[in-house]
Amino acid sequence: MVTSIQSPSKISLEEFLLLPETKPASEYVDGQIYQKDMPQGKHSTLQSEFPSVINRVGKPQKLAFAFTELRCTFDGRSIVPDIAVFEWPRIPLNAKGEIENRFEIPPDWIIEILSPDQSSTRVINKILFCLKNQTKLGWLIDPEERLVIVFKPQHEPEIKENEDILPVLDVLSGLQLSATNLFELLSFN
Repeated sequence: MVTSIQSPSKISLEEFLLLPETKPASEYVDGQIYQKDMPQGKHSTLQSEFPSVINRVGKPQKLAFAFTELRCTFDGRSIVPDIAVFEWPRIPLNAKGEIENRFEIPPDWIIEILSPDQSSTRVINKILFCLKNQTKLGWLIDPEERLVIVFKPQHEPEIKENEDILPVLDVLSGLQLSATNLFELLSFN
């Protein structure tokens, strides 16, 4: 469950960005600060393992890169997706060719992992906000139900489970993955 950190009045995005980072991360939405939940076992495992799967395909060929808990600030909000994937040419770099610390653009692909007590409404709102700001793909992973709700701009959400192939960014077409394959990352047998 994401908790709202009550402040006597709404603060500006600029004021929020000056505050010290929290653990777990806080997000800024419509003048309010919301602290994310501390990840539990399944959430943490998927959040650690799945970016590695993406990066094994995306990084060597400079196609895309997956980041965990990366603050993205754009269109008046500052959010921290569980996993944010950026196509290679959009990754902010400095003059030395090193990655920037601040990402002031939406991810190309936002991946959220539902925790047991988390509000799916707030998470879906975050995904839809990103889609309205040029994000190409959104996933809401539900480890308990073992399904993925896929969001694309101008399309109805789709539920993918079992052997359904999960859509990925076009640049990552070499990444073929079913819902079953994704949830196999949770197995420690």
